[in-house]
Amino acid sequence: MSEVVRTCRVGGILEVTLDRPKANAVDLKTSRVMGEIFRDFRDNPELRVAILTTAGEKFFCPGWDLKAAAGGDAVDGDYGVGGFGGLQELPHLNKPVICAVNGICCGGGLEIALSCDIILAAEHATFALPEIRSGTVADAASIKLPKRIPYHIAMEMLFTGRWLDAAEAHRWGFVNHIHPADQLMDKAWEMAKLLESGPPLVFAAIKEVVREAEGERFQDTMNKVTKRQLRTVDTLYGSEDNLEGFRAFAEKRDPVWKGK
Repeated sequence: MSEVVRTCRVGGILEVTLDRPKANAVDLKTSRVMGEIFRDFRDNPELRVAILTTAGEKFFCPGWDLKAAAGGDAVDGDYGVGGFGGLQELPHLNKPVICAVNGICCGGGLEIALSCDIILAAEHATFALPEIRSGTVADAASIKLPKRIPYHIAMEMLFTGRWLDAAEAHRWGFVNHIHPADQLMDKAWEMAKLLESGPPLVFAAIKEVVREAEGERFQDTMNKVTKRQLRTVDTLYGSEDNLEGFRAFAEKRDPVWKGK
């Protein structure tokens, strides 16, 4: 366990908290630790949902630690198994991840949030991609953001670095829900418990199908689904859970998901 990344497990839910004063910026070492945590979350069949948040009320995460970079951390250094922040390049992460944004979320911090499946924000949260002002490219955001929100809004954020408040981020669709700061984590856990009760094999299939579809034509991905060429879909279609869903519906009862 790292002193700057804390975890808390309750049942099938894992809460991951980045606590790196003053602003929760991420250096190479922290990124590697986060990658190991999310890799272990991915590989543990008893864990179903993760919540990612940070300590403090002012900053969620500004991204790359520029002081560490000035001290020798290379921008193209070893970020660990999951890439920057432990998430955005972690392969086969087929479980839901909720991000609870509790303050300033910019640069690589926004890229980490965009690597999650559901984003909840405190009312005072703000978002930006200020890399343009330092003469560099927000690489992951340049790939992801135009696919998540209207193209022209994404390009304005990338070109100008302007800030969005939580309400505007919600309006453009990359924030799911806004909550008062003192309710944010309760709402994140509420969402996590809802997902924990859901069918894990279906979640896995959804995530793999969505990833495949991002870079392919619709029909190509559909063919992979219907022909059971995706590992998670093939597992789901041959599973006890798949039959359980049908039986529970026919018997008018709640399904009991076993993840197998």
